[in-house]
Amino acid sequence: MDFNSHFDLEGKHAFLGASKYSWLNYDEEKLNGAYIRFLATQKGTMLHDFAAQCIRLAQKLPKSTKKTINMYVNDAIGFKMHPEQTLYYSDNCFGTADAILFRDKKLRIHDLKTGVSPTHMQQLEIYAALFCLEYNTNPSDIHIELRIYQSDEVLINEPDPEYIQSIMEKIIMFDKHIEILKIGE
Repeated sequence: MDFNSHFDLEGKHAFLGASKYSWLNYDEEKLNGAYIRFLATQKGTMLHDFAAQCIRLAQKLPKSTKKTINMYVNDAIGFKMHPEQTLYYSDNCFGTADAILFRDKKLRIHDLKTGVSPTHMQQLEIYAALFCLEYNTNPSDIHIELRIYQSDEVLINEPDPEYIQSIMEKIIMFDKHIEILKIGE
């Protein structure tokens, strides 16, 4: 049999796809909520792409305390940050910081949140630990400022270097453990 070609769909997943089969158990109300969250995720991805392009082009947005993305983009441009920077420790542990800068012994990481779910600073603390691991930096030797931009607010955290060090140690330990598990496969 000659199967139909769908080259334009390679690497994509349908909302009602087989790999996400839980929708079989949805009623129309649950389907509505799930699809609205799906659309919000897509919009968030587009907003992140837009923000990264603005930062790369140094294109500031109109000043506003009621537009999260405007505050995020303008701050990142003002601090001369790098958008969408991958921080890598190993194939088991890496991530992409929305915006990052390291200058004069100060690490700054900003994160844009486009949803309404409660945020957690731990994601940014992991980015800080990954930065320190990748660039062989002792967190006690630098100043770290982490910012989350969400719902027209900016949450700022200056984490304890010892806490960042503990995350680094956990990354190293868990990475070694995963590598041992891979050998046993």
